[in-house]
Amino acid sequence: MTPTSQRPDGQRTSGNPATQSQINLTVKQQREQKRQDKLAEYQRQLAKRKRGKIVWWTVGSAAAVLVIGAIVASIVFAPAAPASYEAGGTGAEIEGVVTYQNPTKHVEGTVEYEQSPPAGGPHNQVWLNCGVYDQAVPNENAVHSMEHGAVWVTYDAAALSEEELATLKSHLPSSYVILSPYEGLDSPVVLSNWNHQLKIQSVDDERIPEFFEEYWRSQDVPEPNALCSGAIDAPGKVS
Repeated sequence: MTPTSQRPDGQRTSGNPATQSQINLTVKQQREQKRQDKLAEYQRQLAKRKRGKIVWWTVGSAAAVLVIGAIVASIVFAPAAPASYEAGGTGAEIEGVVTYQNPTKHVEGTVEYEQSPPAGGPHNQVWLNCGVYDQAVPNENAVHSMEHGAVWVTYDAAALSEEELATLKSHLPSSYVILSPYEGLDSPVVLSNWNHQLKIQSVDDERIPEFFEEYWRSQDVPEPNALCSGAIDAPGKVS
């Protein structure tokens, strides 16, 4: 039997050429196996990194889509800004506006007004806070608000669809306006300012913004620039 020995690097050696050849082959196979193992591990790590990139790309893309969708939704579904008008008027004549001469004084109880809805006259000493109401409001308090320069927009609830009511609201400024339903109107919409009134058949009528431009916060009312808030709310106030 041919003896074998071990070199300092740990590799066995043999004096028999055949045995040494077998030893060399075994070492070569071990090295090749190690190389293959390292290559396989590298490929696994590479595949893992690729999977990670795909996952993060997918998550990032989905997040970006959600963010963009949220931005678009906020723009599309955000409530429209209130209409903007200049306070006072220029004396412009608007077709269909009827002018009245109503006295102004504070009274107790209910008032029988000459116009329906009222366009001025005796009224309660407390004004109605301006805003949007989905119920009828007291005449006597709303008239006081008109004395301060507010425009009172009344409508026939049975004559307007939800879309038409939304269009009507889009004409409203952010303050000094009252919107409320009113029974017994002879037109779908009536715009009233102190001693001025306009009856409207369509919410798309271009005279609606013209009326606001001329009479909203008019300086010709009995108490211009007085408050339209800080008093009382009627039932049904929405905003």
